[in-house]
Amino acid sequence: MVGQSPLDPSESRATVLLEPFVHQVGGHMSMMKYDEHTVCKPLVSQELSFYESLPLAMRQFTPQYKGIVSVHLKKDSLGNLALIASPSLQPEGCGRLDKAIGDSSVTIWHKCKWAASAGGEHTLVKWSHTQLTKTFKDSCPGKMRLRTDLQYRTDSLLEDANGNQPERNSYNPWGLHCHRQHLNRMSSKHNENKLHQFLLLENVVSKYNYPCILDLKMGTRQHGDDASEEKKARHIKKCEQSTSASLGVRVCGMQVYQADTGHFLCKDKYYGRKLSPEGFRQTLRQFLCNGNHLRTDLLEPIILQLKALLSVIRKQSSYRFYSSSLLIIYDGQEHKENTAPLDNHLHFQKTNCTTSHGTNPSRVDVRMIDFAHTTFKGSKSNHTTYDGPDHGYIFGLENLIKILQNISEGK
Repeated sequence: MVGQSPLDPSESRATVLLEPFVHQVGGHMSMMKYDEHTVCKPLVSQELSFYESLPLAMRQFTPQYKGIVSVHLKKDSLGNLALIASPSLQPEGCGRLDKAIGDSSVTIWHKCKWAASAGGEHTLVKWSHTQLTKTFKDSCPGKMRLRTDLQYRTDSLLEDANGNQPERNSYNPWGLHCHRQHLNRMSSKHNENKLHQFLLLENVVSKYNYPCILDLKMGTRQHGDDASEEKKARHIKKCEQSTSASLGVRVCGMQVYQADTGHFLCKDKYYGRKLSPEGFRQTLRQFLCNGNHLRTDLLEPIILQLKALLSVIRKQSSYRFYSSSLLIIYDGQEHKENTAPLDNHLHFQKTNCTTSHGTNPSRVDVRMIDFAHTTFKGSKSNHTTYDGPDHGYIFGLENLIKILQNISEGK
């Protein structure tokens, strides 16, 4: 049985109940949806320092920083747990929540039932298919314009490292995984009255109807300067055993809309760690394949943005973007001129992605994220000052561009 909102009517007017960000494809820290155009994440001083002193040239390649908000846990008499943000503490210019907190159809955490087990820990009961599907519909407004019988299916296919598809889910499973861990940590370590600082950041996928997202861990080194010897050794081993060492980039997560089935194909960081250089290339190609054909119309704009980013990174002396990620984003919903009739979609097989050359410019985005371990001269959390640009990051960008160029040339 679903519990009622942890918020009483008087409190709901002054607070924002944070929702899980259903399009989180990578990372380990939980991202939360604040409103349609804003996400938030736990504040890390080193990341805040980066955003506060962000070089002008880099701003087009990072989410817009919108300030800080205070967040606390709230639990009702039935054990329903929620994260509550205080909008009054946000900077001017940040939008309020688009919909009322009391709208149970879009408030995911109202549907999370927490119950105390014998050990005193909290266990999250599975959300129902209907609840999750409704949430995913709200996050993809363009879905309502598609024919229900052919494409209006919001299930995602989660593949393991061997390409198996053990189950179908109505959401990107990685985001839920992060939320479970995050709320378990917070509920076990802190009481309800403790305030937590969260960063408010631009939701960089809000303009897309079917956000296809590739999360790439960039660079040949992933540990920060403050890492313990144990953590340092662990991250070095991960790099050596993955494409981080050979290519300077590895897959950290992915979701791709498949037009032939109406599903999102999802892969996580464990899949990415096991890829060989050739496997990485094939996954990059798969990211550009919508089940019917290869989206060759996306290659040029993505390559141009990556080259522009490369030019900017080369000029950033002393910066080291350890453990940061790069998002490549595009809309799975093609322009009408580039899309075959819906009835014809059923005649294609997912494994036979033919090429499709479109003439319209495609809406794509390249964004750097996750700067908790980024260091630079003058940083408040700076441990070591480096000279010159981040050559590990540059190495990864150069290889990424080269691979995309080869795909563009049909190699």
